[in-house]
Amino acid sequence: MDDLIDMLLSNVLVVAFTLLAGGVVLVFIDSWVKGGEGEDAKHITYPRALKIGMFQCIAMIPGISRSAATIIGGMVAKLDRKTAAEFSFFLAVPTMFAATIYKVFKFAKSGVGVSPEQVNLLLIGNIVGFVVAAFAIKSFIAFLTKYGFLYFGYYRIFVGVLIIVLSILGVDLQLV
Repeated sequence: MDDLIDMLLSNVLVVAFTLLAGGVVLVFIDSWVKGGEGEDAKHITYPRALKIGMFQCIAMIPGISRSAATIIGGMVAKLDRKTAAEFSFFLAVPTMFAATIYKVFKFAKSGVGVSPEQVNLLLIGNIVGFVVAAFAIKSFIAFLTKYGFLYFGYYRIFVGVLIIVLSILGVDLQLV
């Protein structure tokens, strides 16, 4: 589905409308789905993990947030917000690793070759990204636990509408 995803990603209106739709979902998700009451990671069974992972697949659509999709999946699977958010970030590690390996493999298969410097930059970028994410996750989970998704929903709606308006006004918004 790589070519389809790239084609959708290059369409700014697809991204704008998925941002907008995702924002509406985030604004109302707390009232639509009641998560579990204080459940922790030991309550994540294999069937629950699979169900949450299926929500992650929705994020292949450009403009859909992987973390929001998996957190919502966790809430649908009856996890509380905090546990769903924590599991979402744990789920990101193998997903991002697999995506990186796939892109490196695809790049190497193209015949261009991968230099040691490029591999070093990729490794450094991943390590720095992991460290920064570890610090950001704690703050994000605290915010999400206290306030829910409402502000993230408003943000996505604002950005989606802004992109649509700019597109209507003829502003070139090249994404890829």
